[in-house]
Amino acid sequence: MRVALTPHAATPGPDVTITVQAARHEQGLWLRYVVEGAVEGLAWPAPAEGRADGLWRTTCMEVFVQTDDGYREFNLSPSGQWAAYRFDGYRTGMAEADGVIQAPLLDAGSDYVALEAVIDLPPGARALGLSAVIEERDGRISYWALAHASDKPDFHHPSSFVLEIP
Repeated sequence: MRVALTPHAATPGPDVTITVQAARHEQGLWLRYVVEGAVEGLAWPAPAEGRADGLWRTTCMEVFVQTDDGYREFNLSPSGQWAAYRFDGYRTGMAEADGVIQAPLLDAGSDYVALEAVIDLPPGARALGLSAVIEERDGRISYWALAHASDKPDFHHPSSFVLEIP
């Protein structure tokens, strides 16, 4: 399946398009985020490895997975770093999540940057919310998602989980 993300009305964003492909991969979910267009004007984090917090403060791809016991948030940085959190409810009970993310892989050309990763699907996974934070070189940040459920960017909003798991 392939879907397009749109910027939140409050943060219109640069002249790019963002699409996401998603497919089952064994016990996990394979994702490929593609940013196309004026990618030279975006801020890309420096290469790094491993688990890290605060990745959403700059260009970062995110996937939210609704589960029977709350939801999970996965941050996938173009740097190669990643993070995984679990929540008991809407922005409550946050803790590091167990599970594995294969380190994000980056592919780029003159007018696109693509990030691929495989995440472990948690037990009881029901629906997805796909999103991205895009920082421009001048520091402006835009928030992209499948659905924007409130007047402010909020990827955690229950109405953001709009995609069936493939």
